[in-house]
Amino acid sequence: MKARDIMTPNPEVVTPDEPVTRAAELMRDLNVGIIPVVDDRSSMRLTGLITDRDIAVRHVAEGHQQACNVSDHMTSDTLNCVRPDADVDEVMSLMGRDQVRRIPVVESDNKLVGIIAQADLAVHEGPQHPKKVEKVLEKISEPAQPER
Repeated sequence: MKARDIMTPNPEVVTPDEPVTRAAELMRDLNVGIIPVVDDRSSMRLTGLITDRDIAVRHVAEGHQQACNVSDHMTSDTLNCVRPDADVDEVMSLMGRDQVRRIPVVESDNKLVGIIAQADLAVHEGPQHPKKVEKVLEKISEPAQPER
């Protein structure tokens, strides 16, 4: 099975200059914890991700005002992405190794075409390979040590 077979195609996106509150509204309305950030909606070139955790830790906990843009709080330095033709085993390996719950799917020029969440693994791979999916979910969920 390939990434394209289990991804959610054409996810909702925001641009870096949109208010962080717009990303939060989309998360609420779509019941998701991540919104991809693209340079513009015509090219759909992935430039970052913003998560519910980014908003809580980088925006709310730091006491920022509502006027902040997505670019102020998004993650853009190290993005884990896969191509649509990536094998699901590669996707699971990457998610487990880097402890990420979601992976964007991009084509050439970093064009966003979909996203894979851990729930997609459970639904599509779980029935056939329950132990393999269980192992990946355990790796993703290993507790982090607090920075002190």
